[in-house]
Amino acid sequence: MSGKIVIATGNKGKINDFKAVFTDYEVVGIKEMLSDFEVEETADTFGGNAILKAEAASEALGLPVISDDSGLSVNALEGAPGVYSARYSGVNATDESNNAKLLEALEGVTERSAHFTCVIALSVPGEETRTYTGVLEGEILTEPFGTYGFGYDPLFRTSEGIYLGMINSGEKGKISHRSKALKELMKDKEVFEKLTSN
Repeated sequence: MSGKIVIATGNKGKINDFKAVFTDYEVVGIKEMLSDFEVEETADTFGGNAILKAEAASEALGLPVISDDSGLSVNALEGAPGVYSARYSGVNATDESNNAKLLEALEGVTERSAHFTCVIALSVPGEETRTYTGVLEGEILTEPFGTYGFGYDPLFRTSEGIYLGMINSGEKGKISHRSKALKELMKDKEVFEKLTSN
């Protein structure tokens, strides 16, 4: 197989996750093609934000593009941080500051169930945008564990007992919410072929 898959993200961690799934393709982040590409994520759902980014990138390039919006939802926090996962601790949030805020919010809380959600949007010029969803269930740890991954990974243990901070991108690519969503996309063979025809 060959082909280029354009991802409407500048997040290196996400790009590595995509590469771990799309091993037979050249994965290109949007910033490599449009260095000043930015889209304000104004939707209140993961799907809405994914569609905004994919459609803006596809229109700018005139090519099929995929985008994702993803985040962590904690049941004890009524689904927070949710769509605000990347900026949970403020406009200039870092992974470390977001994790610190989450641990503070859960201090003394014993019910720590949570899930990651990823919605992939595929925008093809002249066609209706399609979305694909993946969910990874688990719980929030009381302290960071491991050095792999990004975002909230060091604080997350899956329902199967896997610590995301302890596995590399290849291993994560087999089980993550993002890989589940991407596998749903790949099942949509006719549309997937359009994506890889870049």
